[in-house]
Amino acid sequence: MPAVGVIQTLPSLALFAFLIPVFGKIGTIPALAALFLYALLPIVRNTYSGLTDIAPDLRESAAALGLPPGYRLRVIELPLASRSILAGVKTSAVINVGTATIAAFVGAGGFGERIVTGLALNDHAALLAGAIPAAALALLIEGAFTYGERWAIPTGLRPGNTR
Repeated sequence: MPAVGVIQTLPSLALFAFLIPVFGKIGTIPALAALFLYALLPIVRNTYSGLTDIAPDLRESAAALGLPPGYRLRVIELPLASRSILAGVKTSAVINVGTATIAAFVGAGGFGERIVTGLALNDHAALLAGAIPAAALALLIEGAFTYGERWAIPTGLRPGNTR
């Protein structure tokens, strides 16, 4: 947890710039590596939280049945933590859409390129041509994850389920 927390505290542009000499090139590869590193904290934190919040009685019951640890994790603990894990993945994905626009400063292109051009030229139309699609993409990803929760989360663990 502390390692992924330290990565998240680095300013995004600094991390993008730091990874350029690591990979020896400017562009997409260091940007993807930085986005991957930024994605870790919400996912790791929510996974840890989801797994540690499982009631001790449930763990003891599974152990009393003689279930091996790997089976308990896969069949009992991960489904119980799935809401929290998916929330971390969703948060990470939406944050990465915004962070990806900053990657234009290191030559990775995308919607951020239009935003950078709009800022440099004080051109509001160019700025909005990058900002609006980036915001729409973030909303689309949020909606896709909300819809995907119906498939990924077991029926009895879904929010609002009274069964």
